[in-house]
Amino acid sequence: LSGLDPAQPYFQDTPIEVRLDKSDAEFVDVIHTDSAPTIPYLGFGIRTAIGHLDFYPNGGEQMPGCEKNAVSQIVDLDGIWEGTRDFVACNHLRSYKYYSDSIIYPDGFLGYPCPSYDVFETERCFPCPPEGCPNMGHFADKFKGKIKSDFVKLYLNTGEAKDFPLWRYKVTMTLSGKHKVKGYVNVALYGSGGNTRQHQVIEGTLQPDNTYTSFIDAEVNIGTVTKVKFLWNNNWLNPTFPKLGAATITVQSGENG
Repeated sequence: LSGLDPAQPYFQDTPIEVRLDKSDAEFVDVIHTDSAPTIPYLGFGIRTAIGHLDFYPNGGEQMPGCEKNAVSQIVDLDGIWEGTRDFVACNHLRSYKYYSDSIIYPDGFLGYPCPSYDVFETERCFPCPPEGCPNMGHFADKFKGKIKSDFVKLYLNTGEAKDFPLWRYKVTMTLSGKHKVKGYVNVALYGSGGNTRQHQVIEGTLQPDNTYTSFIDAEVNIGTVTKVKFLWNNNWLNPTFPKLGAATITVQSGENG
């Protein structure tokens, strides 16, 4: 059984006979996309972990792309009916959109076991554990025999619009240069499976010989890394023309470490 943002109003904190529960089937996976409190946020989804695997994409409350203004949302690419529905219940309806995308991307939507979304944004829940990470959506049941605890909470990020899956990489870089400067660093990843756009990994003071770590949620599964493009900018004209490079860049895949 797959629960697509199962309903909160009248169902959260009720007995298991009333609501969806892991006892309802041999395997129950749940996608939580609108689990903010009903009052004052009008959340439609249950927050509690209720399945064998509970996925909380983007933290499970506010989905990227759902904060568009009303006019741009209602006059949507998919038509006025789809846009109107999305305006009323965008976060809630993301669950079925992620699910339908997961059918097309069997290797996408990896959920990382983690106690919370805040911890997921640190290095504590990366990469996947030895048994791997389950895929949110249609292929979640491939993980059926590997579940070790009563409730497994899984976190991941998604894109703002179709296509929704993102693949997580950790980028660690040591800078090289003569002087510290202010600015930002972007990297683009190239691999056997495709190339990413530029992703910002550092912003602020750039100190040569310092090591910086950041996560990239890439829009493509790059496979084996073949090249990394490093670009930096200091945002304003600097008459001394400072130079900055990367002594080393390490890219680690979340899927297999």
